[in-house]
Amino acid sequence: MSGIMPNVNVLPLRERAQVRNRWLSVRLDEVLPALMAREGFDLWIIAARENNEDPVIMTMLPEPMMAARRRTILLFFRRPDGGVDRYVVSRYGLGEYYEAVWDPDGGDEWSCVGRLVAERDPKVIGVDVSHTFAYGDGLTHSEYELLMKSLGSTYALRCRGAERLAVGWLEWRTRPEEDAYPGIVRIAHEVVAEAFSGRVIHPGVTTADDVVWWVRQRFTDLGLRAWFQPTISVQAEGLTDPGPGAAAARPKADRTTAAPAAPTPPTPPAPAPSRRRLILPGDVLHCDVGLVYLGLCTDTQQNAYVRRSGETDAPAGLKAALAVGNRFQDITVSQFVAGRTGNQILAGALERAAAEGIKASLYTHPLGYHGHAAGPTIGLWDAQGGVPGRGDYELFDHTCHALELNVRCGMPEWGGQEVRMALEEDILFSGGQVHFLDGRQTSLHLI
Repeated sequence: MSGIMPNVNVLPLRERAQVRNRWLSVRLDEVLPALMAREGFDLWIIAARENNEDPVIMTMLPEPMMAARRRTILLFFRRPDGGVDRYVVSRYGLGEYYEAVWDPDGGDEWSCVGRLVAERDPKVIGVDVSHTFAYGDGLTHSEYELLMKSLGSTYALRCRGAERLAVGWLEWRTRPEEDAYPGIVRIAHEVVAEAFSGRVIHPGVTTADDVVWWVRQRFTDLGLRAWFQPTISVQAEGLTDPGPGAAAARPKADRTTAAPAAPTPPTPPAPAPSRRRLILPGDVLHCDVGLVYLGLCTDTQQNAYVRRSGETDAPAGLKAALAVGNRFQDITVSQFVAGRTGNQILAGALERAAAEGIKASLYTHPLGYHGHAAGPTIGLWDAQGGVPGRGDYELFDHTCHALELNVRCGMPEWGGQEVRMALEEDILFSGGQVHFLDGRQTSLHLI
């Protein structure tokens, strides 16, 4: 079970670096000027020190650079013609991507910044400070103090929080990224399909925790990274579903959780695994997995059914619950309209679901360089009435999102006990339309 899937093609590291650098060139040439014009900034300053980097600067450094190298300061000046001049103040420079402008013999980095700003006389200066978005708050306190000192009172008064620039830069997907994203999501889907198969799960022997670590190992074997620890949860007749967040909040050695908090090493003779820790016939399995490839994240939740002896399919009630989940997906994406805020999309989707008698919960989030990425928050599992601040940010074109939600349906086969059908699929909003990056689950995995 440790071999590499033959239908997955992952580039070697050197080729990945080349791809990401091509994408960076497109982003700097096309996305950056458009964003600075849209948000009305004449200058954007991003400063960071090694091992305490602004999350934005890490997406602007060319491969194979992995850190700010002592201190790196980027300055983006918008010209009257709409173009952007890109400078770097750093001992090491950044090749063709930025013009190196600091001579260490002529003073420290901050004196160089002050001189450049005075020469260009920008009217509106963006700096990465924000109370709302973590991605727009990457300028540390000490760097802020040094920057303000270098600017002097005149230009310090022209500084504004650049959170919308930061969020816009991180969320905007270029055409090359849009073209590549479906293949990235396909890798995640194929790992899930293999995990939810007889190749990995032996009912009565395999535990949920076994599958968790199989998925994590598979990503590693493929040369990829999980951006969070995978989870596998179990529902069954007579077992209470803890709901989203419960496993993370109160991990315990129970089959309804993704994994025990601290597994106890077995002592000889090892006892047989407890029934409550095993995957058994009749179980409904749910996964939540995410990987990172070419700098882009995936986030997937799908469901499987472990057939009982003699069964050839899942119970009709379970298949009906999946269909209701697909319907709520359709309802939600129908609310995706450019310019609407996350809170407006949330309210519209929940209102329409309620009108159709669907017991639904919506907690969709942006997806991109990060898993819980920059952009509009569309509900949280524990905040279905809206999310102040992050939920008030509007939806923009050329952005990706993890369409994350659940519905609850009574199962006739379980005496009316509810099953929670939690789904998460990755989507692109482009050209005013929603596109599933690699389709969506419309039938259950059968084991």
